[in-house]
Amino acid sequence: MVSKVDWTEKTKNLLKSEMKRHGVTYDGLVDKLAKIGVDDTAVNIRNKVARGGFTAVFLIQCLEAMGVKELRVS
Repeated sequence: MVSKVDWTEKTKNLLKSEMKRHGVTYDGLVDKLAKIGVDDTAVNIRNKVARGGFTAVFLIQCLEAMGVKELRVS
């Protein structure tokens, strides 16, 4: 069975890898999120990602803002 810590790490790594794949920095993600109506700061986003305990809504907002069309989970 996979523990909560493993799922947290998996989620955090998923978002970070999509950011790298799309060449998006935290500052760039702030700009992209603002374009879809989500106001946040780079520091706040960096902290959320570092914790890995962000909501599914935040994950989907980030993926949408980056223009992710397909997602490979495993």
